[in-house]
Amino acid sequence: METELIPSTRYQGSKARLVRWIWEHIQELSFDTMLDAFGGTGVVGYWLKQKGKQVTYNDVLRFNYLVGLALIENNATYLIAKDIEDLLSRQPGHEYRTFIVDTFKDIYYTDGENQWLDLVAQNIAALPDPYKRALAYYALFQACLVKRPFNLFHRKNLYLRFADVERSFGNKTTWDTPFEVHFRAFVDEANALVVDNGRANRALNEDAWDVEGDYDLVYIDPPYISQRGVGVDYHHFYHFLEGLARYEEWPTLVDYRSKHRRLKPVYNPWVDPAAIHGAFARLLDRFRDAILVISYRADGIPSITDLERMVREVKRCVRVRILDGYQYVLSTRQTAEVLIIGE
Repeated sequence: METELIPSTRYQGSKARLVRWIWEHIQELSFDTMLDAFGGTGVVGYWLKQKGKQVTYNDVLRFNYLVGLALIENNATYLIAKDIEDLLSRQPGHEYRTFIVDTFKDIYYTDGENQWLDLVAQNIAALPDPYKRALAYYALFQACLVKRPFNLFHRKNLYLRFADVERSFGNKTTWDTPFEVHFRAFVDEANALVVDNGRANRALNEDAWDVEGDYDLVYIDPPYISQRGVGVDYHHFYHFLEGLARYEEWPTLVDYRSKHRRLKPVYNPWVDPAAIHGAFARLLDRFRDAILVISYRADGIPSITDLERMVREVKRCVRVRILDGYQYVLSTRQTAEVLIIGE
């Protein structure tokens, strides 16, 4: 398969602009099955699916897992016109709750937008087909992101959409476009991304080291911790999407003391500077029989020197590839992207 589609993404740390560079350095490796242990947007796993590999996507966050289900595991299911109209309509006999309206007033979206989200989130959850459900969630998550300043949910800042000021970020036209318009466009995108590579691909929703099975190659792209010891906490940045993916239990998950109604914090060793070395060591040992490929930034914790040393403890041949001058979206400075390959 020589198609080279890449899911559009507004996700911090996404490898969308790096996936061709990554492929350049791993395409000659001898592997047929691969685990994308921190799947995120699914960009790397999806690329390798297009290259005919048998892909297992994994992410601990439910909303990311649903993206993996839509793009990686799903080989042949699409949303049809009737599905879309049903998702956007109030269904007779369904008693709709108003959790988003009641909980998130003046935080992320307008009252009318919150009403729309309550309706559509519950309609999606009621879809019986898991792949159609996942495709609809993909479209919903993307619609939510494009209507957010910075594409994040890290603070209460709805006012930024309406303040009469000069802006150096965002797109007010996009913010003001109705949710339904965005949703329909992203359904079209999701359907266009459905591809059958003839393999039994899977999507999982687990901690990386709990993933069972053996793989020829394991790709490891964990959250990044800066040299100042600040981790990229996706659970915090994208808590609203995680809530949408878990609508039924969302009321029990919210930290109501926070102004922006985040989810209650969940400990994650991958964003803890004191625990990150041990987390890496444990994961590398777990998959020591596979080809190991680690993506990381040159200016993070652990250092590239430490990571290379840890990989050498479990693999005989280790190579380091560096892409200088790379700048992530929302980052204020350039750094080097590093690929560590252990065979």
